[in-house]
Amino acid sequence: MAEQRQRALSTSGEALYEILALEKGATHDEIKKSYRKLALKYHPDKNPDNPEAAEKFKEINNAHATLTDLSKRNIYDKYGSLGLYVAEQFGEENVNTYFMLSSWWAKGLFAVCGLLTGCYLCCCLCCCFNCCCGKCKPKAPEGEQQEFCVSPEDLEEQIKNDMERDGETPITLQPTNVTEKTQLIGDSHRSYRTES
Repeated sequence: MAEQRQRALSTSGEALYEILALEKGATHDEIKKSYRKLALKYHPDKNPDNPEAAEKFKEINNAHATLTDLSKRNIYDKYGSLGLYVAEQFGEENVNTYFMLSSWWAKGLFAVCGLLTGCYLCCCLCCCFNCCCGKCKPKAPEGEQQEFCVSPEDLEEQIKNDMERDGETPITLQPTNVTEKTQLIGDSHRSYRTES
């Protein structure tokens, strides 16, 4: 099991070519020709009593499917089976980013930044203490008023009082004797009949 897992996560990018008996960098036509020859040789219908042939046929199909897909082949040629695994997990467009961030220089840069700043979470902690906890929140200058929250009910009452003080009285009651029929038709009755 460990040998199979190690082989599945190789970074050389040569095993699929070896399965098809090809050199790395073979053309599309060479891959197709080799696949047809090996598929006929190891097909389960031609080898009904040989389970090893069925396994070999599955490997051949997998190698062919990977090497004929242009994006998967590019990833495999550059990063090997590990690249294909990363592409399955994070998407093909994120493979280069994954390998860039897992390189030795990116890890070294991360360590140096941590040593220089003293912690890796200083921005998070700074925001938390300034905004959430308020312990390190800067004090307002002495001449300014501090902000406070007003509930919506108090705000409505304050607006109402301001309007009454200015001489404008807001309308707070709805008409009581209005019906839908009186609003639409009014006092006169309209007729929509045509004389024929």
